[in-house]
Order: sequence, then structure tokens, then C-alpha cells
Amino acid sequence: MYYGEMNLFSDLKIYIVASEKGVQHIWFDSDNHNEQLKKLVHDEDYHHVKEAKRQLQDYAEGRTLTFDLPLDIKGTDFQKEVWLTLEHIPYGQTWSYSEVADSVNRSKAVRAVGQANRRNPLPIILPCHRVIGKNGALTGYAGSQTHIKEKLLMLERNVAKGALELK
Repeated sequence: MYYGEMNLFSDLKIYIVASEKGVQHIWFDSDNHNEQLKKLVHDEDYHHVKEAKRQLQDYAEGRTLTFDLPLDIKGTDFQKEVWLTLEHIPYGQTWSYSEVADSVNRSKAVRAVGQANRRNPLPIILPCHRVIGKNGALTGYAGSQTHIKEKLLMLERNVAKGALELK
């Protein structure tokens, strides 16, 4: 297992963890993964790490709307179904937790969808930040870091409105 790090924004440092199969985790600096990082090989040039960094930088600068990375996702079947459904939420738009539950044909599983979102190992890449409360509230993100969710949604809305130039 390998990892690299980058500043997605000036105030947001992230760690990218990858296996031989693909990208496995995106960790925010504030999540305190120091003990886990000690067990990994720090390699900024590892091919999955390097490509993820390039695509994440393009995303942060408004040059790309989607990611095309090999992923190595670990979770329950339900979690994986929810996480992969997140890719269907259009860039710059949001769905409620109940809309995500409906999309996986489990309309009563709204809380379970919320828990799956909470455990998403690849925030940004599998865009759980696009999921909001039914009333439009920016509910939990990466624990209680709704300021990150707000920043990502603002970026996407600005790009979608043409405020940033896509190349």
C-alpha cells in the first residue's frame, strides 16, 4: 500500500492511499490518520497516487468534472452500491439522502444511506458531498466537516455556471 499527499485547496490537505489494484482511500488531514500512514509506503510517484493527484488537481481547478481512476473499494455490498450510485449525481447538483435511497431501490433505508455515505472511503471521487438533507441542509460530511462539503459544492456550482473555464 502506498500513499501521497497534496493540498487540494490552500486550506485542505488530503492523503491518497492506493493499492496495486487502484485508489483505496482519500483522507482529509484533519482526520488524523498518522498511525495508519506509518504502515504505508510514502511514494508520490506511485502510478495510482500520481494519477489521482493529477485528476484531483484538475477537479480543484475546474478543469474536469469526472474522475477516471481504477478504484479498490472495500465495504459491504450495500455500501458499495450506495458509493457507486454517488457517481450518478450530476456535477454541480445535489440529491437528498432519500433520493439516493430510492436510486438503490431501498426507499426506507435513508439512515443506512447516510451511514454508508459517512463511511465512504473515497470522498470527492465518489461524491458524497453532493448528498444533502431533504430540507436542503448541508448535513454531516467527513464527520462534522460541513465546511469542506460547502467548499466542494461551491466549486462545482461555480464551474457549472461557467465562472471557471473548463479546458
